Amino acid sequence: MNWQEQETFLVLAEELHFGRAAERLAVSRARVSQMIHTVERRIGAPLFERTSRRVSLTPLGIQLRDALAPHHHGILAALARAADSAGAAEVLRAGFTHPLGSEMLMSAATMFRAERPACTVELREVQLSDRFGQLRRRELDLVFLEYPAVEPDLVSGPVLLRDAKVLVVPTSHPLATRTSVSVADLADETLLTARGLAGYFLDHHFPTHTPAGRPIHRSMTMPYWQEVMVQVAAGNGIALAAAQAGHFYPRPSLVYLPFDDLPPIEYGLVWRASGLSPAGTAFVRTVTETAPSTMPDSVDREAITQPEPPPG
Repeated sequence: MNWQEQETFLVLAEELHFGRAAERLAVSRARVSQMIHTVERRIGAPLFERTSRRVSLTPLGIQLRDALAPHHHGILAALARAADSAGAAEVLRAGFTHPLGSEMLMSAATMFRAERPACTVELREVQLSDRFGQLRRRELDLVFLEYPAVEPDLVSGPVLLRDAKVLVVPTSHPLATRTSVSVADLADETLLTARGLAGYFLDHHFPTHTPAGRPIHRSMTMPYWQEVMVQVAAGNGIALAAAQAGHFYPRPSLVYLPFDDLPPIEYGLVWRASGLSPAGTAFVRTVTETAPSTMPDSVDREAITQPEPPPG
C-alpha cells in the first residue's frame, strides 16, 4: 500500500462513511471508493462490508486497521520529531471557533514566541460548520473550540474556560424584555444554528423539548455564525450562544438573554491523535498555563470563568 492508500483506508476505517472520509481527505467519494477497491484487489479479499445503509469493517479489515494504524501514526510522529531535532524554524497553526479563543491564543502566542523566537504561530478562524476539517487536512495543528469533541482520531485537552449560555432574540420578540429565560420559554420556537455539527454536539447543547415535553425545533441550514445572527435579526428564529457573543457581536437589532437553567459552554484545545510536535506540545502548555490571565478586561468575567485547578 502506498501512503495515500494507507491514509484512505485508515480514514474510512474511522469514519465508516465514504462521504465523510472523502471530505476529510479532500478528494471525491469516487476516488475513495477506487482506492479501497484497489487495495482489496491487491489483498484478495474485502476489507469493508457495504450496504445501502451502513459501512462496516470485515474481520480482515479490523486486522489490517489494528496492525497498520500504529505504524502509520508512528511515521507521522517520527517525521515531526525529526523536523524539530533538525532545528528548522517551525510554524504552528492554531484555529479558533470563538472570538475569545482568538484573544487568548494571541496572548499565549506572544509569550510563546518570546521563549521560542524561531517558532511562528499562525491563527486562523474555524467555522462551526466544519470544526475539524482543517485539523484533519493538516492545515491546522490544533483548534480552540467548544466541547464536546468526541472524535476517534482526535484528542481533547483540559477545559480552559466556561462561558454561560444565552438566548439571542430580535428586539421585536416577546422575550426581548425579559432579564433571563429558561428552557421552558423555548416551547414551539425554532433554534437556528450552523449546519454540519455532529449529532452528539447538538444533543449536548440544543434541547429538543421543554421540561413539560413541548417541542423545540431546530434549523441547521446556514454555514456561518454571522448568517445565523442575520436570520435571528430578521425574525426567522432564535439562537443559543455563548455570553461572549454579546460582547464581540453586539447588534442593535438583537438581545442576549442569560439562561437560568442551562449549564455553561466549555472550551478547550483539540489536536490529532497522531500527536503534536514538541513545539506544539509546548504551545498547548503555554495556552493552558496562561488561560486565566488572557481574557480581555472588558469581557464579563462573571459569565466567563476558568475551571478550578484539579486538587493537589
